[in-house]
Amino acid sequence: MVIIMDNRNIRTGRIIPLEGYCDQPYIVKTDDGAWLMTVTTGAGMEGASGQHVVSKRSFDRGESWQDEIDVSPADLPESSYSVLYKTKYGRIYCFYNYNADNLRAVRADDPPFGGGLCRRVDTQGHFGFKYSDDHGKSWSDKYYDIPQRRFEVDRMNPYSGEILFFWNVGKPLELENEVYVPIYKIRAFGEGFMRYSEGALLHSDNIGSERDPERLHWETLPDGDIGIRAPHEISVISEEHSFVPLSDGSVFCVFRTVSGHPWCAYSRDKCHTFSQPEPMRYANGRLMKHPRAANFIWKLDNGRYVYWFHNHGGQGFDDRNPAWLCGATEYPAEDGVRLAFGQPVPVLYDDDPMIRMSYPDFVVEDGEYYITETQKNVARVHHIDRELIEGLFHQSGNSGRISGVTSSAKSTINNESTGLPIVDRMPRLKPFSVRDNNSHDFHSISTDYSFTLGFSYEFGDESEVLFSTLVGSCGIELCWNAGMSRLELLCGDGQYMSCFWDDDLLLCRRGRHEIRIVFDGGVKAVYFVTDGIFCDGGEERQFGFTRFDRHMQSLNGLTSPGVNKLSDLVYIEGIALYE
Repeated sequence: MVIIMDNRNIRTGRIIPLEGYCDQPYIVKTDDGAWLMTVTTGAGMEGASGQHVVSKRSFDRGESWQDEIDVSPADLPESSYSVLYKTKYGRIYCFYNYNADNLRAVRADDPPFGGGLCRRVDTQGHFGFKYSDDHGKSWSDKYYDIPQRRFEVDRMNPYSGEILFFWNVGKPLELENEVYVPIYKIRAFGEGFMRYSEGALLHSDNIGSERDPERLHWETLPDGDIGIRAPHEISVISEEHSFVPLSDGSVFCVFRTVSGHPWCAYSRDKCHTFSQPEPMRYANGRLMKHPRAANFIWKLDNGRYVYWFHNHGGQGFDDRNPAWLCGATEYPAEDGVRLAFGQPVPVLYDDDPMIRMSYPDFVVEDGEYYITETQKNVARVHHIDRELIEGLFHQSGNSGRISGVTSSAKSTINNESTGLPIVDRMPRLKPFSVRDNNSHDFHSISTDYSFTLGFSYEFGDESEVLFSTLVGSCGIELCWNAGMSRLELLCGDGQYMSCFWDDDLLLCRRGRHEIRIVFDGGVKAVYFVTDGIFCDGGEERQFGFTRFDRHMQSLNGLTSPGVNKLSDLVYIEGIALYE
């Protein structure tokens, strides 16, 4: 059972002290018991001069950090986008972009860059590493460059591949003591910054045993002249690939596009070739939605995986709040093991919907789960409730279903354990926001209160009010609009009114459906679950979830519903549950 917990606000996380701009707070666990993190940071904005890589260590799961080291100092040319890899004998490699040639501008498409120049130089040049043999307390003096084989996309850049445009945010993949480090090749800089991107891997087959960094073998994969990408007629952007190993030795990767959907591919031959990329789907076959933002997948254990994404169909860099998780499990297919993805659950949010959280890492320590993330000026560590993560895998099999609230769900109203049916009396709802009477300005405080309405209804050809406690502008009213084939929800607290609707294609099928309407007081959003399927708006709407005002208070109206034509209407106090 997945629980919408009340500690998901990113501002409750443990801040990682850094200079200003901060990106990719990624962690490995060292052999002396520390969490070792590297991060790209700098005093200016992203891409500004002085951007560099630092490392820190923590022995208390991110409560405090020490041993800060400049892996690459700020007075050198830009170093950026570090990822860590620890060998079985304890050496730790830090891979990163490095503007080793100290270029101050590169040729770009015009427009939008004035004069056809891009003065941001952190996503070109060289890719290589330093290493540490003392658990990240010091790093090698020398930077070791990794050679890259040129692809078609490289030869088509303004320098015909003599200067490479690329970057990386994906953690290395390990297979049989060999390492595969992602990179994302770019053809040009222009509108949207990167233009025409695709994924590749830098593979070393002897990094697990060879201790002389000069003697490491490197090859660029996949084979051939083209990287891992969606068809250009679908998206000219295919980037920030995330890779995980599967139990049969295959590799799964997911990457962002500008199609409104994440795309994925499988390799059955250790990344030499990949299957034809395809849009990501839930286990029930429905397309998943995601904008141009990092979407990462991590392997847990026993064939279980956790996937981070943003669950809407945008095509730009915005709307990375909230962040969502899906659980995935393996299943056998004709071409090998594949992944089946369950339904989404919001994991982290900020009260300001404009805040963009991204570039997470996922850490498991003594059975507890942690996520790091950044908003580019603040990076944090979050302890994630175990029930939320484990609940991702307790949905109904691999059908991609979640069932909603049932009468077996547990909560307390007047000291009674309930999934409380509403027949004659509507229970009192807690407010989403309250006044802080202990402050001088009496500002509002979010309670993070959440609840779910669940019911069964036979949807027919006649419009009608299904349920209403509305009096004036206070309460809840639910209507079936048969003409528009949508379920409409009106709610208010006397000052604020909100209207929501679900016109998901599932409701276009007349007949009986199980509906769950979740009022998430953390995210301040309402979302619908129909027959166990999260309603994400399909191809008709970018968002499935709809926000309500963060100052909304209580939705209490009539204590006895004025209209109640529903069966098995359920109210849960304090938490909203997916069973």
